[in-house]
Amino acid sequence: MLKGLYTASTGMVNEQRRVDILSNNMANAATTGYKKEGSTSQAFKDVLAYKIKDRTEPYMARYEGIMNMGVKIGETYTDYSQGSFHETGNTFDVALAGKGFFNIEYTNKPMNGQEQETSVKYTRDGTFTLNLKGELVTKDGDYVLDTNGQHITLDPLLKYEIDRAGVIRIASPGAQQGVEQATIGVTDFEDYDFLEKYGENLYTPVEGANQVAAEAQVYSGYLEASNVQVVQEMVDLIAFTRAYESNQKIIQAYDQTLDKAVNDLGKI
Repeated sequence: MLKGLYTASTGMVNEQRRVDILSNNMANAATTGYKKEGSTSQAFKDVLAYKIKDRTEPYMARYEGIMNMGVKIGETYTDYSQGSFHETGNTFDVALAGKGFFNIEYTNKPMNGQEQETSVKYTRDGTFTLNLKGELVTKDGDYVLDTNGQHITLDPLLKYEIDRAGVIRIASPGAQQGVEQATIGVTDFEDYDFLEKYGENLYTPVEGANQVAAEAQVYSGYLEASNVQVVQEMVDLIAFTRAYESNQKIIQAYDQTLDKAVNDLGKI
């Protein structure tokens, strides 16, 4: 059978996957704190070159495995680079400058008889507000945790200010002005490869994740925008589409060749 058919088909699958990831990035270009995703792939010549240069094993006359001339589809990765800040003027809109994540007590929305579960998630989305009970929550109603893992409860009738360390103090004039109320919990991780995305902009640690002290500073009155560059994503979309079409034309060329081989040459 012609190997070019399989080579072109793996190329189409790879480009389709890249377009899917890019489309998700575009859809979340306006999502606060969103981190764009990308994908990796390896060509046959690259995999072969690594294998030829591998000196970790003594030379043995053996097969290298199944030969595949197509593209080796890799993994999806997340770009954790910081997005730009935009000012909102709202005290409880906060953004992190540097590495780190806000601590959130996430409660799932049970469906079809599922049990309600609560777990700690992490996010860069600092769109916080006070609910009717004075509890600091996210825009989805999940609780923001302090440095001790507890809910942050404030008097909704008072004004507050938040410093660079995430300390919430009373800003209303009076005897209590400047009194510390709570500190927003911020956590960082040694290796972000041990984080998994949960929804649009929440993250959950997996086995092997190690927490470290966060060096990020908290900016009150600002939100971190998505790090998706729309213009660059559009350029990449054109490139991926062209690559997909090229592989498609290769398959069409092979199809025409096989058609002639079967229907014309087969008659001789």
